Amino acid sequence: MYRCLQAIVFGMLFAATTVHADPVQQVVIDVGQREGAVRGEDHRAIQAAIDYAGSLGGGTVRIGEGRYTLRTCLTLRSGVKLIGGGEKTVLVLADGFRSPLTVDADANQRQVTVADPSGLAIGDRVLIGDDQQAWGFRITNAQVIGRGGPATFILSEPVRDDCMIQRHGWVERNHPAIGGWGIRDAAIEGFTIEGNVGRTPCPKRDGCRHGGIYLFECETIAIRRCTIRNFNGDGISFQVSRKVLVEECLTEKNAGHGLHPGSGSQEPTVHRNRSLGNGEDGIFVCWRVQRGLFESNETADNRGVGISIGHKDSDNLFRGNRIVANRGAGIEFRAETEAMGAHRNVFEGNTILDNGGCISIRGRHDDLVFRNNTLGYSKTQDKPRHAIASDGQAQRIVVENNELKNAAAEIEQLKPAN
Repeated sequence: MYRCLQAIVFGMLFAATTVHADPVQQVVIDVGQREGAVRGEDHRAIQAAIDYAGSLGGGTVRIGEGRYTLRTCLTLRSGVKLIGGGEKTVLVLADGFRSPLTVDADANQRQVTVADPSGLAIGDRVLIGDDQQAWGFRITNAQVIGRGGPATFILSEPVRDDCMIQRHGWVERNHPAIGGWGIRDAAIEGFTIEGNVGRTPCPKRDGCRHGGIYLFECETIAIRRCTIRNFNGDGISFQVSRKVLVEECLTEKNAGHGLHPGSGSQEPTVHRNRSLGNGEDGIFVCWRVQRGLFESNETADNRGVGISIGHKDSDNLFRGNRIVANRGAGIEFRAETEAMGAHRNVFEGNTILDNGGCISIRGRHDDLVFRNNTLGYSKTQDKPRHAIASDGQAQRIVVENNELKNAAAEIEQLKPAN
C-alpha cells in the first residue's frame, strides 16, 4: 500500500512540475535592410535567418520594413515563424527567366542542360517540363544546387518524367515567394507579395507545383495577414497537406486562382480572407479536400467562379461567406461520378449575389445542405434565373430557409452536358 501511495504522490509531483514548467525559449532573429542581426535587401538575408533558426529546432524570424527582391523562393523550415510588417514588408519577385533544354532531361536524372544559362544561378528554384509534362504534378519543381558545366545545372530533386527537346523541353526560374516542402509547425504572417505578371516570359502555372505562397506535404502551418497580388499563378496554394490555416489574407489580381487548397489536404481552416479580381476562381477546392472549414471569406470579381468544388471534396462546412459579382457561378460543383463526388457538404449563412449564376450542381454529389443563404441578384432580372441549378444526379439535397432575391424557384433541372 505504501509503495502504491508513494507512486501516486511521485506521479502527482511529476505532473505538477511538467504542467507548470516554463516554456522553452527559442531564438528570435531580426532581419532588416539597415538594422537587425542579419542585414540585406534580398532573399539571401532572409533565408540565412530562416536556416539558422531551423538549425536550432525553430524560432521566430522577424523581417523589418522595406522592399526585398526575391530571385528565388524563401524556403520555410519546420518550427520557424516568419513574421513581416504587413504593408511595410514587401517581397518583390524578380523578373522571370525561361530557356529551352539542349539535352533531354531524363526521368530520375538530377541535372539539366539549357541553351541560355545566363538567367540561372546556384540557389535558384526552377520548374522543368515540356509540351507533354506541362501542368500539374508532371512538372518538376527543384532547386539548383550546383553546376556541372557552363550550361549544365545540378538539381536538388530528380526530374519526375522525361522532358524531351523534341517536345520543346524547358527550364524556368519561376517560383513561389515563400514555400514549404515537407515541414510542420511553422507560420507565415504579415507580408505583402508582389508577383511578376508582365515581367516574365513564363506562362501562367497552376497551383500543383506553384503559388505565391505554396505548401507541399506540410502539416500544421498558419498563414495569416498576407497580401499576394499580381502573381503569375495562384495566390495561395497548399497541396497534400494537413491542418493548414489561412486567415485574414488578401489574394488579388493573380493570374490563376486566389486560394487553392488541394490534392488530399485534410482539415484546412480558411476564414476571413478576401479573394478579389483573380484570373480564375476565387477559391478552387481541388481534389480530396475534406473536413475543412471555409468561413467568413469574400470572393468577388473573379473571372472564374466564386467557389469551385468537386473530386472527393467531402464533409466540408462553408459558412458566412460573401460571394459576389464573379463571372462564373457563385458556387460550382464540378461534374463527377458518385464514387468521385463531393458529398456531405454544408452551405449555410452565405451571401451569393450577382454572379454568373448562383449555385450550379453537375454530377453525383449527395447529401448537400443549403440553409439560411441569401441567393440571387440585387437587380430585377428580365428572365429570372433559378437559385440552384442541378442536372438531377445529386441525391438528398436539403434546401431550407434561404432568402431569394430576384431569383426564380430554388432548384432548376439542367440539361445534360454534351
